[in-house]
Amino acid sequence: MNLATNARDAMPSGGVLSIATSRVEVEADSTHHTADLPPGSYVCLTVTDTGHGMDAETLQHLFEPFFTTKEKGKGTGLGLSSVYGGVQHNGGRISVSSEVGKGTVFSIYIPAYANDPVPELRQTPASHAGAGCETILLVEDEASVRRMLREALSRSGYRVWEAGNGAEALENWGARVREVHLLITDVVMPVMNGKRLAEELRELRRDLPVIFMSGHAEEVLTNQGMLDPSVDLLPKPFLPEALITKARQVLDRVHCAPRP
Repeated sequence: MNLATNARDAMPSGGVLSIATSRVEVEADSTHHTADLPPGSYVCLTVTDTGHGMDAETLQHLFEPFFTTKEKGKGTGLGLSSVYGGVQHNGGRISVSSEVGKGTVFSIYIPAYANDPVPELRQTPASHAGAGCETILLVEDEASVRRMLREALSRSGYRVWEAGNGAEALENWGARVREVHLLITDVVMPVMNGKRLAEELRELRRDLPVIFMSGHAEEVLTNQGMLDPSVDLLPKPFLPEALITKARQVLDRVHCAPRP
């Protein structure tokens, strides 16, 4: 999704986005550009656009956290570093080729799964173990995501207050923070990020438990000092049931409020 979004932004006047997969066998004596990969079978995901492309200087810094060529306020510089971190974490590699005015090609190689297919997982409704009666402050800048999570939490019995960013949360709910049993917040948001929001609210309520949500690689967030490795982090994407379970675990752990 990050690669497709970047491709779209690189083609403001239109163009072609191509996404393809293929099976690649890497030999021990390979001279292909995948030579840094251990021998074996890989699935290659290729994302190609016909956008404005990048120069050599940009390519050298492409995967660095917080590096961006977008205008201020249009990008966080974490998208490609998250892609890189996720690929590396799964034993893969990512390569990129680009030329100004001729577009860009990203190639991602992930080790192929060699065993029998994993049985289909059934999605089951949240169990009673996830139910609660506490008040949760939900902060998420994507309105559709916020609505989905709010509805899931409400169905499980929680009272949900919501905001679209940290500044809005402080303005609307800061004076009532002692009524909040749990803060659930996205990390990267406009105006005020989730880490800053948690710090501001904990100035008012030191023992406030927090669950952070993020679609960015955990390694990127911790290595760049955005989050402490010990925090409760829920990586995106996730099912609403996962958030409900996590919320119940954190609330039970801190004994924030009695169970119904």
